[in-house]
Amino acid sequence: MDGYEARRREMVETQIAARGIDDPRILSAFLRVPRHLFVPASERVYAYSDQPLPIGHGQTISQPYIVAEMCALARLEGGERVLEVGTGSGYAAAILSHLAAEIYSVERIGVLAEHAAKLLRDQGYENVQVLHGDGYRGLPEHAAFDAVILSAAPPEVPSPLLEQLSPGGRLIAPVGRENQYLQVYRKTEKGFQRRIYGAVRFVEMKHGFS
Repeated sequence: MDGYEARRREMVETQIAARGIDDPRILSAFLRVPRHLFVPASERVYAYSDQPLPIGHGQTISQPYIVAEMCALARLEGGERVLEVGTGSGYAAAILSHLAAEIYSVERIGVLAEHAAKLLRDQGYENVQVLHGDGYRGLPEHAAFDAVILSAAPPEVPSPLLEQLSPGGRLIAPVGRENQYLQVYRKTEKGFQRRIYGAVRFVEMKHGFS
């Protein structure tokens, strides 16, 4: 067991399992994905710390526990098609690749999309597609999705993303400007059910792409 593997196991035990995430599939995914490869070399000493880290271009890789909580709220069983909005470094997409059948991840910053796509491809994550585009638009050409997960915070949930959910599907997102809260929308025959969870802090979700 190398140093990174030992630190990854400690991260899972103390930051994720100890906070109540007990789904064995989620815990296994976090043990299998080498988070240190998804952060800049200058940040690797902090790769398994309990915090978000900068990845350049004003973006961050989220705190491990928050990624795990969002995965748990998605209630994935393995056969789903998932849309992630905000690829960033590709870490969350790599985690999701172990939890669902097809992952589509859209990133508005071209340099990040290209880097994440290459890293994921080089690491063998064959069920992940990274696309460069506007997350507010979603990916209607690939809809419908059983889950939509936002890795950046809009002031309110974009309606195109809700429309791209399949019946029974769930959207998990940090929502708000100054005060952000994790929210879950579930698509039902009568509309959308919403539940609000704890306060969070994510980068702002922006329109357009570059």
